[in-house]
Amino acid sequence: MDDTPDNHPESPRDHAVVLGAGLAGLLAARVLAERFARVTVVERDELPTAGPAFRPGIPQSRHAHVLWSRGVEVIEELLPGITAKLLAGGAALLDSPKDFLWLSPADWFGPLPGARILLGSRELLDWTVRGEVLRDRRVRIRDGCAAVGLVGGPDGRTVTGVRLRGADPLRAAFVVDATGRTSKTPSWLAELGHRAPRTTRYDPHLGYSSRYFTLPSDPARRWHGLYVQGRPDSPRGGVLVPLGGERWLATLIGNGEHAPPTGDEEFLGFARSLRSPAVYDALRGASPLSSPTGFRGTANEWRHYERLTRGPAGFVVLGDAACRFNPVYGHGMTVAALAVDALRKEVHSMDTAAVPAAAARIQRRTAAAAEVAWQIATSEDLRYPGTEGPPADRTTRVLQRYMSRVMVGANTDPAIAGRFFGVLSLSTSPNALLGPSTMLRVLSKWRTPAAPPTTAYPAHHGPPEGRAA
Repeated sequence: MDDTPDNHPESPRDHAVVLGAGLAGLLAARVLAERFARVTVVERDELPTAGPAFRPGIPQSRHAHVLWSRGVEVIEELLPGITAKLLAGGAALLDSPKDFLWLSPADWFGPLPGARILLGSRELLDWTVRGEVLRDRRVRIRDGCAAVGLVGGPDGRTVTGVRLRGADPLRAAFVVDATGRTSKTPSWLAELGHRAPRTTRYDPHLGYSSRYFTLPSDPARRWHGLYVQGRPDSPRGGVLVPLGGERWLATLIGNGEHAPPTGDEEFLGFARSLRSPAVYDALRGASPLSSPTGFRGTANEWRHYERLTRGPAGFVVLGDAACRFNPVYGHGMTVAALAVDALRKEVHSMDTAAVPAAAARIQRRTAAAAEVAWQIATSEDLRYPGTEGPPADRTTRVLQRYMSRVMVGANTDPAIAGRFFGVLSLSTSPNALLGPSTMLRVLSKWRTPAAPPTTAYPAHHGPPEGRAA
């Protein structure tokens, strides 16, 4: 993609390198270009040039993706006008849960206000973001180029570049690893004499199976997406989201032995087994555009680089390479945007020469962006008995019980729903759900059992013509 020589004649002190051309890497390059004369993004994959397309480095892109409202806001701040370009490309900006048929673990959400979400293919998002980032001439991409290690300074305490397969080292004053779940940084740090970070891991053994469909236009359709959530006593779910025109993406979800199938014939059968037939009813008259694709790499994993006491200067780890989440909560892209926003705030007032020495502080600040999403994902996953990881402590168990009651209230109460979705979208502090007035509203909505049997369809939207409720 780029014919520029490997090492520019200018000083590496003016150069930053970002490993990985996913969302976190591209946004980090956009921010670093405000402080460095040159930013090189190194990407192992050959990137598509004719339009949005799948690439091996983002295997999860064939499954449903959500960008919560806070992520939309941050990316729009970094790349003004990008939301409009995404919408022009086929993405949709919707109100959640008002624009959906959404069966929560408690019951159906009413047509309530909550939070804005952007839905679209991951390929479209990456293609559009990359095009906007590359409008800055200080940023260039070297794709089809694999990083195989870090270059250490003579004192052993500083990263001064990146080693590349089949090419000369790329010298830089600052290096960011945004290579995602396949990051090799722990072993690279060990090669330089640094300790690898401790890792916290919770694995709910969640599986995805996704398939593209054409849904004919239907003037009577009053929803813009479907979501049937699983719960511990019925760990199967499914989501159906628009991708533009009549093209839709269905993602089936299940834990452990309930992981969804990837066979053509079994796909609809699994959809029929969900707590509501809504997803099955929507798909049974649809035309498949692909065979199902599975995905199993859904563990929550936090590599605690922010806790290293002697990490190298000039080096930071961002995005899934540092902390990744069970994707069922849709937080990965929004947390990546928040981490880059923290990076921007840290380097905004610095001279270029000061950025490498501030790496440890930058790592701590960017890691903090993951804390709320981590709490949400791990506490919810610990409801499932098959989840592997440290057991829930007493505080987590109390919060789980309280959040079950919050969910009941959020199904019908606009005030509770607004605060719940504010937290879920990472726009509002979790404390919004813990204030006295909110707690009184939540407790007033409580009923036993907290997760009652539900109707096949919500009262505000009956079944399709010809099917009994």
